[in-house]
Amino acid sequence: MLLTKLKEYRALKNMKQDELADLVGVRRETIIRLEKGQYNPSLKLAMDLAKVFEVSVEDLFEFTD
Repeated sequence: MLLTKLKEYRALKNMKQDELADLVGVRRETIIRLEKGQYNPSLKLAMDLAKVFEVSVEDLFEFTD
Protein backbone atom coordinates (compact mmCIF):
# COMPACT_ATOMS: atom_id res chain seq x y z
CA MET A 1 0.00 0.00 0.00
CA LEU A 2 1.14 3.51 -0.76
CA LEU A 3 0.81 6.32 1.77
CA THR A 4 1.53 9.76 0.39
CA LYS A 5 1.79 13.32 1.64
CA LEU A 6 1.52 14.63 -1.90
CA LYS A 7 -1.77 16.43 -1.32
CA GLU A 8 -0.44 18.13 1.83
CA TYR A 9 2.74 19.33 0.14
CA ARG A 10 0.74 20.52 -2.87
CA ALA A 11 -1.58 22.49 -0.57
CA LEU A 12 1.39 24.12 1.16
CA LYS A 13 2.51 25.51 -2.20
CA ASN A 14 -1.03 26.50 -3.26
CA MET A 15 -0.60 24.31 -6.30
CA LYS A 16 -3.41 22.78 -8.33
CA GLN A 17 -3.29 19.17 -9.48
CA ASP A 18 -2.95 20.15 -13.13
CA GLU A 19 -0.08 22.52 -12.35
CA LEU A 20 1.81 19.74 -10.59
CA ALA A 21 1.04 17.34 -13.42
CA ASP A 22 2.49 19.78 -15.95
CA LEU A 23 5.66 20.23 -13.89
CA VAL A 24 6.39 16.50 -13.79
CA GLY A 25 5.04 15.56 -17.22
CA VAL A 26 2.02 13.42 -16.32
CA ARG A 27 -1.74 13.76 -16.62
CA ARG A 28 -3.85 15.25 -13.86
CA GLU A 29 -5.52 11.85 -13.43
CA THR A 30 -2.14 10.40 -12.43
CA ILE A 31 -1.80 13.00 -9.67
CA ILE A 32 -5.34 12.21 -8.48
CA ARG A 33 -4.58 8.49 -8.33
CA LEU A 34 -1.26 9.13 -6.55
CA GLU A 35 -2.97 11.28 -3.93
CA LYS A 36 -5.53 8.53 -3.30
CA GLY A 37 -2.82 5.88 -3.01
CA GLN A 38 -4.17 4.07 -6.07
CA TYR A 39 -1.00 4.32 -8.16
CA ASN A 40 2.62 3.46 -7.39
CA PRO A 41 4.88 6.00 -9.07
CA SER A 42 7.95 5.03 -11.03
CA LEU A 43 11.23 5.91 -9.37
CA LYS A 44 11.71 8.77 -11.84
CA LEU A 45 8.25 10.21 -11.12
CA ALA A 46 8.73 9.88 -7.35
CA MET A 47 12.07 11.69 -7.62
CA ASP A 48 10.62 14.40 -9.88
CA LEU A 49 7.77 15.01 -7.43
CA ALA A 50 10.15 15.14 -4.47
CA LYS A 51 12.30 17.66 -6.35
CA VAL A 52 9.29 19.93 -6.96
CA PHE A 53 8.59 20.04 -3.22
CA GLU A 54 12.26 20.05 -2.20
CA VAL A 55 11.85 17.00 0.04
CA SER A 56 13.13 13.44 -0.08
CA VAL A 57 11.16 10.65 -1.73
CA GLU A 58 10.84 9.10 1.75
CA ASP A 59 9.22 12.30 3.04
CA LEU A 60 6.68 12.23 0.22
CA PHE A 61 5.88 8.51 0.00
CA GLU A 62 5.71 5.56 2.36
CA PHE A 63 5.33 2.07 0.97
CA THR A 64 3.79 -0.51 3.32
CA ASP A 65 2.87 -4.16 2.96
